[in-house]
Amino acid sequence: MPSHPPLTTLSSIAAACGGTLLGPDAPASPVASIDSREVVRGGIFCALAGENTDGHAHVTSALAAGAAGALVSDPESVGGARPLIVVDDVRAAMGRIAAHHVASLRHGNLTVLAITGSAGKTTTKDLLAAALPGPTVATERSLNNEIGLPLTALRATGETRYLVLEMGADREGDLTYLTSLVPPDVAVVLLVGKAHLGVFGSPEAIARAKGELVRGLAPGGTAVLNADDERVLAMEGNAPGTVLTFGQGAGAAVRAQAIAVDGFDRPSFRVTHGDEEVDVHLGLAGEHNVSNALAALAAAAAVGVPLEEAARRIGGLGPSSPHRMAIEERDGVTVIDDAYNANPDSMAAALGSLHRIAAGRPTIAVLGAMRELGEDGAAEHRAVGEHAARLGIHHVVAVGDEAAPIAGPLTQGAQVVPDLDAAQAALDLIASPGSVVLFKASNGTGLWRLAGRWRT
Repeated sequence: MPSHPPLTTLSSIAAACGGTLLGPDAPASPVASIDSREVVRGGIFCALAGENTDGHAHVTSALAAGAAGALVSDPESVGGARPLIVVDDVRAAMGRIAAHHVASLRHGNLTVLAITGSAGKTTTKDLLAAALPGPTVATERSLNNEIGLPLTALRATGETRYLVLEMGADREGDLTYLTSLVPPDVAVVLLVGKAHLGVFGSPEAIARAKGELVRGLAPGGTAVLNADDERVLAMEGNAPGTVLTFGQGAGAAVRAQAIAVDGFDRPSFRVTHGDEEVDVHLGLAGEHNVSNALAALAAAAAVGVPLEEAARRIGGLGPSSPHRMAIEERDGVTVIDDAYNANPDSMAAALGSLHRIAAGRPTIAVLGAMRELGEDGAAEHRAVGEHAARLGIHHVVAVGDEAAPIAGPLTQGAQVVPDLDAAQAALDLIASPGSVVLFKASNGTGLWRLAGRWRT
């Protein structure tokens, strides 16, 4: 009998998380939802208390929508709704259920691959999921924290061959917790950059946090590390098993050479790994995606996928997640929507793509704030403006007070606007057929909404 039997009933799910079942036992799937409008029939509704609403207020509607039961911490607040699994902490209980569920699936043929880094996680996750043969479950959107990881892991079934998890860290200890729930067989670390610098305090602290993914590998697991980032490469000392490196330098095991980009900044390059060699043509814009593609190819190689097969699977693949280097034409204007998130590294990469795609045409960068940079925030925003000036970006629209320092180094063609409506008004005056417009900001600014308007 396996130590982690499959979760097939409410009582078994309650036992897995240390909860108490109120109401009748019934068949149930561990697949979970936190939105009563997205309930999976026969699954579990998790009543989390959020910033705007408490999930306990939606338990009755979730059960009516087909949930087999609800995971709650305050049973008195839901009246007579049943069945309930009562726990002290719904979030922690979700993690325990996910840990048990994945452990039960490891008795079959499941391989877990996890990705972290200051930039590129979602793109690499999408590429890796495409590169792998066989049934694959991967993180959707950016559900990469202590809530998102259980939601993703609980979608895996006995048929799932690969579980691809994006793991984010807002502070030291986050990845230690996530890997304690689901230790990966392959751990991919992309980059130690300046994202969340205001929370971590230093690049060294960011490196320690990202390195937790390597230390959390399952026994016999493989660390896939960026050889072009010295802080990432230093993590090989923490790897409990095999290390596979990727990069453009001569020492990388999975190496890119002969890089070129087309008129839409889509890279082509040659990849070598041992005796294998293959040409890759990406459908993603941005030369920085060469590194993300290498990471995906290396991770696929770590689980035995031939380089040629993995390269064929990702070749020509466009953006799979929204607001990430999506390029469209609208009334003669080229729109580059990279507005899902931003940090100093990804902002510089996006501006470089804008410059290359425009190829001399008028360029407009609509830039919002980069969040969580702490006391370095103003200086980092100013550095973005300096980079835009070096590239010769014709117009910069900085949206909001936090983004205002971007305009400082630009002697002409820059303006600061207070909000999205003002940015729309500015664009209406500046953009004309032939212009190339980039939208880029941290997710919390909502700039992606304006980008969406310009793409439709």
